[in-house]
Amino acid sequence: MAPAVPTTMDRPHFIGIGGAGMSGIAKILAQRGAKVAGSDARESATADALRALGATVHIGHAAGHLAEDATCVVVSSAIRPDNPELAAAAARGIPVVHRSDALARLMDGLRPIAVAGTHGKTTTTSMLAVSLDTLGLDPSYAIGGDLAGPGTNARHGAGEIFVAEADESDRSFHKYAPEVAIILNVELDHHANYASMAEIHDSFETFVGRIRPGGTLVVAADQAGARDLTARVADREGLNVVTYGEGEDADVRILSVVPRGLTSDVTVTLDGRTLTFTVSVPGRHYAHNAVAALAAGAALGVPADELARALGSFTGVGRRLQLKGEAAGVQVIDSYAHHPTEMTADLEAIRGAAGDASRILVVFQPHLFSRTQELGKEMGQALALADSSVVLDIYPAREDPVPGVTSDLIIEAARAAGADVRPEHAMAAVPDVVAGMARPGDLVLTMGAGDVTDLGPRILAALENR
Repeated sequence: MAPAVPTTMDRPHFIGIGGAGMSGIAKILAQRGAKVAGSDARESATADALRALGATVHIGHAAGHLAEDATCVVVSSAIRPDNPELAAAAARGIPVVHRSDALARLMDGLRPIAVAGTHGKTTTTSMLAVSLDTLGLDPSYAIGGDLAGPGTNARHGAGEIFVAEADESDRSFHKYAPEVAIILNVELDHHANYASMAEIHDSFETFVGRIRPGGTLVVAADQAGARDLTARVADREGLNVVTYGEGEDADVRILSVVPRGLTSDVTVTLDGRTLTFTVSVPGRHYAHNAVAALAAGAALGVPADELARALGSFTGVGRRLQLKGEAAGVQVIDSYAHHPTEMTADLEAIRGAAGDASRILVVFQPHLFSRTQELGKEMGQALALADSSVVLDIYPAREDPVPGVTSDLIIEAARAAGADVRPEHAMAAVPDVVAGMARPGDLVLTMGAGDVTDLGPRILAALENR
């Protein structure tokens, strides 16, 4: 039997319903029987999926889209105050609910696992959702990307476990009260909301304080920011802390990560036992994500050996080193990486999987002016790991332009690091540019959190037609 839908959310209206986080909550509410409606800027496969669940999806934003019987309006931090639907809600006295509050309500009465960290949240959440489902536990989940298997980012399950991606970018993860929390890493990002590492640490420490009494924090032992956080919270009463990593002092120790093409064999020790399992995505960082998932599931009482085997059923998540296809002997892979640490990890993973005989070509789209302003130099240095790169204009998302902040900051840093990099201001020109650069055996990565992902099929078509 599905948990009851809160009365204030039985006829919700979502502004920006097609977004990764918003659509997931809308899908779960629809599956629980709520009358869901909302609006988005454009048509998409997500809008179609919501309609298939019975939701009403309007394209464009207008006050008239807000139904007379709407019981609340759900928004994310990206919705601007002058949105006409938000203004209509205020005029009519309809409660406005932040996305994080809506997700928190969906977890009521269940056993939540919340996955946090500057990088790796979507992959780790997905690994847990898939493996728990493989074991027949039928979890609910809300993820920031589409699973390669089920092909969706959220689902209401009949089981007692709810796996959720916990977003630190706007401090919304402070709303959750998980039984188990994972912290994969702690780094400075989201510069529009955090001015320093001290603020980041304070925010993550607040998140840890939300773990239910007697609950468990699973935290990386090898990453400096996570270690610092662990030192700050390790002595908290009623909190079980489980560390994982390659260091000898890790509670769940990674003994080896053996690459095997686009997969890895991972061996760990957990509670005195040695377990070996396969991770079906390349790269040491994805192996660490899988071990975090293993430790979290074990903390909820899932048998570790069964969970280890089930993790092998995870085949990836959209935009996380996702193979889009092959044409003219060239593979095109999509990467969501947009922070220098993520970019470096994905490029190293692809280099390790492909070997030195293959060239790696990157089409990189910077995401956010604030991030580029603060980390543009490091992004350029990361691109030096590729054989050649094309850098697009900054994808603004929710931000207004910042004077003097352009992709040139990245290009100059990349060239200073010895990288072969070129600018391209016209998205439409990229497929032919890449087709002219690539040769059989190359790997092309479309990289970034914006609409660069749309280029994969176009690049494949250009390769076929050259």
